[in-house]
Amino acid sequence: MEKIITEIEQGMLNFLNNNEMEQLHKILINTLKDFTFIKDDKKSNSDLNEPNYCEMFVYAKRVEGCSEKSMKYYKSTILNMLKKVQKPVKHITTDDLRKYLGDYNDKCCKVTIDNIRRIISSFFSWLEEENYILKSPVRRIHKIRTETVVKETYTDEHIEIMRDNCKEIRDLAMIDLLNSTGMRVGELVRLNISDINFNERECIVLGKGDKQRKVYFDAKTKIHLQSYLKSRDDENDALFVSLLKPHNRLNISGVEIRMRNLGRRLNINKVHPHKFRRTLATRAIDKGMPIEQVQQLLGHSKIDTTLQYAMVNQNNVKNSHRKYIS
Repeated sequence: MEKIITEIEQGMLNFLNNNEMEQLHKILINTLKDFTFIKDDKKSNSDLNEPNYCEMFVYAKRVEGCSEKSMKYYKSTILNMLKKVQKPVKHITTDDLRKYLGDYNDKCCKVTIDNIRRIISSFFSWLEEENYILKSPVRRIHKIRTETVVKETYTDEHIEIMRDNCKEIRDLAMIDLLNSTGMRVGELVRLNISDINFNERECIVLGKGDKQRKVYFDAKTKIHLQSYLKSRDDENDALFVSLLKPHNRLNISGVEIRMRNLGRRLNINKVHPHKFRRTLATRAIDKGMPIEQVQQLLGHSKIDTTLQYAMVNQNNVKNSHRKYIS
């Protein structure tokens, strides 16, 4: 009965307002409550001819300017859900999605599960806005609570140890640039030599959503970048290239592997490019930089993201407590 009522209500979406839909819902329940329905395992013609809502949603995201990487993640997440639930989109209920997300509990961390919930919610909210469904079944599924983990940042000693033990001038220049700008590793590998303004000690990076922003580096970074570029004998436009011929543009995995190996050699825990970004945010806030400026520096669209990146130095909290409270 619920399936029949849903089909009728979906068909009337474009013809009735909210009050009229509520009245129709009551009439259908009262009219059909005494009927007996026989389940037919064969898919109806409407189910077989259902539009590819997932593709339509991805096209809508492309128009909004989402990156190909994000769209690929959206698509795979939605298709996995549809494959598991095995129902037409219009018949998926809140309980179906709760069970689907609940089955992930033993497989993934809560942060991953909440990311899945968020994408599924975005998908069904879009369907509701486009009048393909009456109401999103994710409305009553709230944000999944996750544990707050204090993530590590580099100490000043860690930075200096890594800088002193770089065997290649290229690696030293990379560490200096990541440390002084806080740019993403994806932004680092996309940089060209022409993007660097040595006079102003700044460069323009291409961030998420193809948004450009300026980042700034210090004098040490300038000197080491110039030394690195003078040492090269290739004609590649990329700022950072592989050490071996044909000196192709360095990719993200190449930077991550290089950083990880350096950390293992020096016995420094969890050395990776993103940790420089978190370290810069923490250092900037601890030294009094306004959070809005840190947000601009990191290229975050929401200030909440910036606050999550910055791990407030506990010693500063202790000193402030003594100053203002004790």
